[in-house]
Amino acid sequence: MKSPPSSRLDLDTRLRLLEAAGPVFARRGFRDATVREICKDAGVNVAAINYHFGDKLELYSQTLGRCMREALQRYPPDLGVSAEASPQERMFAFVHSFLLRILGDGNPDWQGQLLAREMMEPTVALDRLVEELIRPLFKQLCAIVGELLGLRAQPALVILCARSVVSQCVFYHHSRPVLQRLSPKENMGSEQILRLAQHISAFSIAALTHVSETDQARRA
Repeated sequence: MKSPPSSRLDLDTRLRLLEAAGPVFARRGFRDATVREICKDAGVNVAAINYHFGDKLELYSQTLGRCMREALQRYPPDLGVSAEASPQERMFAFVHSFLLRILGDGNPDWQGQLLAREMMEPTVALDRLVEELIRPLFKQLCAIVGELLGLRAQPALVILCARSVVSQCVFYHHSRPVLQRLSPKENMGSEQILRLAQHISAFSIAALTHVSETDQARRA
């Protein structure tokens, strides 16, 4: 991986490439996106990607990371809820922020499309994205789920339940074309996202309470 450039001009060119690359990669995918198109949209020479990033893959990897970091800055997973808040409050904050990030409320449309493409057509860039950003988020969710399940919850059960919470959220992104046809009058704005967050978190908390009670009864 190339070291980041230091001059103001180099930094400006690098930023222009990152900003131009996002929509192109989202629209065409990593394999079909061309260096020429990205450089044209950025208004730079075609050699600029090799100079600043080494190759197209590194540009793509950094574009993915930048995309997700911007979304996390806009909607952090705790949404400002304190670490001393109840696990129920922290579950709601986590779910609400997750939905805000993936459903595009205030986000450029291409960001959700880019991340969705990477999930469906993974590249080697996904390894870095998982280790640097996704795994820490999942650990945070697992900690919340673990508190709701209780101290004696098995790690495997915590992971399964955390995955179930995530699956409820991503359903609304991946199934959006179907949902729009089933409910054409439903507008996925901030109010609807809030209602979904309330539903998913309440549903998950109720399910986790039941799982915890069932698990404790089985162990008794």
